Amino acid sequence: VQLVESGGGLVQPGGSLRLSCAASGFTFSSAVMTWYRQAPGKEREWVATISSRTGNTKYADSVKGRFTISRDNAKNTVYLQMNSPKPEDTAVYYCKASVGFMDYWGKGTLVTVSS
Repeated sequence: VQLVESGGGLVQPGGSLRLSCAASGFTFSSAVMTWYRQAPGKEREWVATISSRTGNTKYADSVKGRFTISRDNAKNTVYLQMNSPKPEDTAVYYCKASVGFMDYWGKGTLVTVSS
């Protein structure tokens, strides 16, 4: 099983950035996919989740209306579109795949929001 995040980097407040998480080694279409983040000196926090079958989405209040989670089952990839990011969104972003009783994590990608 492998999850590889990409797309992180430096972005200005009010800009946009799209993160990707490429998955392999399991049936991606059956997995619930989730983005988390961990800011320096803080605990990891949940950002957004997309279900496996219906594609239903849920968001943390802190990102609702600004971030969008989506998935492409043909490409085994989940995305996080970050619009109007704020300095407080600076963190390492991780994706997690939940398949049955198992959770798999990527190694993360760093997003820095700064002018």
